[in-house]
Amino acid sequence: MFGIIRPCRHRLSERLQSSWMAHLCGLCLALRDDHGQLARTATNYDGLIISVLVEAQAAREDASWRRTAGPCPLRGMRTASVARGEGARLAAAVSLALASVKIRDHVEDRDGVFARRPVAAGARAVTRRWDRQSAGSASTIGFDTGVLLEAAARQGALERSLAPGGSVLLVTEPTETATSAAFAHTAVLAGRPGNAAPLAEAGRLFGRLAHLLDAAEDQAADAEAGAWNPLTATGTDRAEAERLCRDAVHGIRLALREVELTDRALVHLLLAHETERAVDRVFGPAAHTTACRTRNAGPGSPAASAAGEHPNDAPPRQAPPGQDPGQAPIPPWVPQGPGFGPIGEKPPRPRNLLAGCAVWALMACSCQLLCCDHNDPFSRERREGWCQRHDCDCPDCCDGCNGCDCCNGCDGCDCCDGCDCGCDC
Repeated sequence: MFGIIRPCRHRLSERLQSSWMAHLCGLCLALRDDHGQLARTATNYDGLIISVLVEAQAAREDASWRRTAGPCPLRGMRTASVARGEGARLAAAVSLALASVKIRDHVEDRDGVFARRPVAAGARAVTRRWDRQSAGSASTIGFDTGVLLEAAARQGALERSLAPGGSVLLVTEPTETATSAAFAHTAVLAGRPGNAAPLAEAGRLFGRLAHLLDAAEDQAADAEAGAWNPLTATGTDRAEAERLCRDAVHGIRLALREVELTDRALVHLLLAHETERAVDRVFGPAAHTTACRTRNAGPGSPAASAAGEHPNDAPPRQAPPGQDPGQAPIPPWVPQGPGFGPIGEKPPRPRNLLAGCAVWALMACSCQLLCCDHNDPFSRERREGWCQRHDCDCPDCCDGCNGCDCCNGCDGCDCCDGCDCGCDC
């Protein structure tokens, strides 16, 4: 997985989490169906925004945008409703073309294992095949991936001809052109030609944002390795790079106001909120964002504590009936009084060593330990997958509120379902 959009499930309502996973699995399966199993490695978070945009613009008169997929190890061998149709196919073609460009860049820069001739030769063969496959599948839905490949080819020429002190926006232009074309074509697929212009603008700014954030994240490593970096080559300091990124986020929000959408919730969350979180992740939170989070945080929250409010200032919680207020909370499986049986379910009975090892091996081979929630092989207690534990950057489920006036600052709870009113935060 790669990309700047990384929504944590703690910030998603149940409906948005289900929709996000439907598009993610739909992109993965579209890559497999159209281009083979190896192409599934091109699945990325940013690419599925294409699928989200197509579905969000289309009229929802039937269930043709979803299908039931079979069991998958990454879902704990469970079935799921996944996205399908032209949106998923366009997202797959774009993701495959961009993955081909990324691999080709690694080969040209001789990064890591790509410095070895056998690996580089194999990678070149893969990129050529992916270029042909993405072009073929995209042509069936009216999109020309040539604009993506041409922009990638122009990128190298721009970098080589860039004079010291030049504008960093000259370097981001090919990426802006490629993402603009992909975003605009979602309006064509959804039958909303009036959305093409604002979506092209949103895509252009999203491409600029992705390029600048990638450059800022890699700047230190590139300097250590002696690799070319657009910020270093143009003399752009981090303050200016951050300003350009935040201006891009604001421009994306303004462009989304002009887009007619059937369902705005997930699009707004990904392109209005998660883009800002991506900037905060690279440069640190902006001053106004910190102030909004402190204003909207309740007493005792992590944000309020950071602002100087002590957690003990929160009003005390009332004890359950029949329990001393000063007594520690009683677990639901502990008997509460003579003659009464346990309240609630008892904790699951642990497995012995042999059975636990067998279940652990089965779950490890099916990726359940890494990629999805599961019951512990030994204790049977509910656990989160390793990927989900390490892909969460929010300290608390509601401590990431960005200050949306429409929903009192919360962009992920069920109460507002992701700010689907389209507010400008």
